[in-house]
Amino acid sequence: MRLAFSTLGVPGLPVPDVVRLAATHGYHGVELRAHPEEPVHPGIDADQRADVAAEFKAGGIEILGLAGYARVAAPGDDGPVIDDMRGLLDLAHDLGAPYVRVFPGADPEQTRERADAIAARRLGTAAEYAADLGVRILLETHDSHRTGADAIRVLGLVGHRYVGSLWDVMHTWLGGEQPAETYAALSPYLGYVQVKDIASAEDKTPLALGAGVLPLTDCVEVLSRHGWDGWLCWEYEKRWYEEAAPLPDLLAAGREHLGRLLNESA
Repeated sequence: MRLAFSTLGVPGLPVPDVVRLAATHGYHGVELRAHPEEPVHPGIDADQRADVAAEFKAGGIEILGLAGYARVAAPGDDGPVIDDMRGLLDLAHDLGAPYVRVFPGADPEQTRERADAIAARRLGTAAEYAADLGVRILLETHDSHRTGADAIRVLGLVGHRYVGSLWDVMHTWLGGEQPAETYAALSPYLGYVQVKDIASAEDKTPLALGAGVLPLTDCVEVLSRHGWDGWLCWEYEKRWYEEAAPLPDLLAAGREHLGRLLNESA
């Protein structure tokens, strides 16, 4: 498996510094938070996109994917959501990134069936555009669809190889799903896995990997046992928790911890 980290842990950091951090600490790739607060987002122009791609190539670091904020099950018109996905897909294509992340984002007042149908319709519409660009859309296990069982309801309706899943280990754990259950649900669709650690269900302040309660050992063991050979991406949510320790100080130890888990499960 290859290792990456998300720029959610280093909000606003210039691209050359992100590349340098990854290379210095032995990570193979980076997930870019695609938000207007960040240096890389769908609003940057063609020259800026070319510069970002060149910076990563020169540093020998891959752009794993773009973490976007389209909410595919949210109530409202389809048009803005589909346009948001297309903007992310165009940016990913220009940067050479294989994935874009989207959220479910259903409203609590929607029925489960209604939310699933809305999400599937929008993802299905965007799927052909994604296929033309060679970029996969990944529905993250998050908010209204936090478990693999939740996500599979939508993905099964879509039935397109350019629409897959992103397994966020915190949300499936919060949803009461065991890693083996999540993998069984998502394995036909799995793009990559977001790892992280927290103190408890009540205190989600990000911690160093291995310092909290999330079942990272079990997740890596399940993936290894089934011969899955994709990406593990450390999503350290510093952007939302200012009191959390700086991610750059933790990257080396995080890389070592993931390396130990991989060796132990080999």
